[in-house]
Amino acid sequence: MGKYTAIDDPSAYFQTAIWTGDGSTSDRNITNTGNSNLQPDFIWGLCRSTVQHRHMFDSSRGYGGNKELVSNYHIAEGDTGAVNTGAYGYLGPSLTDGFESSFGSIGNGYWNVNARTYCAWQWKANGGTTASNTVGDINSTVQANTTAGFSIVTYTGNGNANQTIGHGLGTVPKMIIFINRSNAAYRYVYHIATGNDTMMYLNLTNGAQSLSSQFSTPTTTTFNVSNENSTFSGYNTNGDNYVAYVFSEIQGYSKIGSFEGNSNANGPFIYTGFQPAYVMIKPADIAEHWVVHDNQRDPFNKTYHYAFMNETEVEASGGTHHIDLLSNGFKIRTSNNNWNASSTITYMAFAHHPFVTSTGIMGTAR
Repeated sequence: MGKYTAIDDPSAYFQTAIWTGDGSTSDRNITNTGNSNLQPDFIWGLCRSTVQHRHMFDSSRGYGGNKELVSNYHIAEGDTGAVNTGAYGYLGPSLTDGFESSFGSIGNGYWNVNARTYCAWQWKANGGTTASNTVGDINSTVQANTTAGFSIVTYTGNGNANQTIGHGLGTVPKMIIFINRSNAAYRYVYHIATGNDTMMYLNLTNGAQSLSSQFSTPTTTTFNVSNENSTFSGYNTNGDNYVAYVFSEIQGYSKIGSFEGNSNANGPFIYTGFQPAYVMIKPADIAEHWVVHDNQRDPFNKTYHYAFMNETEVEASGGTHHIDLLSNGFKIRTSNNNWNASSTITYMAFAHHPFVTSTGIMGTAR
């Protein structure tokens, strides 16, 4: 009988960092607190206490204000006119256990304003080391972590339909985030629960949209892209540069799937096989937000702090909109449509601790 999981300590591959700005006029190191040191390759951050875009940085594209992307708005990489990036600082480069909050040259720093609170979710790829991938129709540059099921893929579109691109994971991806770096374009998301020829938009509340002949099920080596000849819809526009964040499922560490809501405060329990550190939820069939919970903003149940990744709103808390993070999954504790509409709800979750380790030790209840 094989091991239940190959990842006994998920903090080596995923962690959440929270901090409060001190207003200092210099770059600041944000250190992780997990059991393992984590040098992140993908950082997705936000300000919890004031209106601010949801920023994305990675070590494949490099760091700096001109490399910043946002998940909540359809703008090009480093578009300073739209999101006030660049001179306002950025997150990265990665430290041996954390990342640097760069001060920038305007005001007192976008990521370190005195008394403001911040949050950043971090994933490990391959330490910034990339490789050329010639599998498929379009050559790509890939930074892959096959152990954790995560890769960062950059490529240049060729404008053709039904093109394949190598992702380097060796397993079938279940969720892929596509972002056009060159032009204003919607942020596409492929999710296993919505399937072929259907995409969701990371920067919108829209439900999943059918896109005929636009996307087929990824394989262990490639994913598929097409061009709709539309600035706001294409993800293979000729000459445009793209980044794709590619996630496959690793037993005991990550779970990507869906559940059916019941519109009841006593909502469904979703088994993941681990104690979640992070859960992102989005209804597939109706117009609702991409919402994130984690175990750092709420170390104990109920987990009631949440952030919308498609908006600039401040973090919300309280009320009846919450979930419980349990030793082997999560439990919905609200009837609100965003979490528990009577329809299909997609999710992606990452572990704090596996329910059963590789040596057979059971996880503890949260």
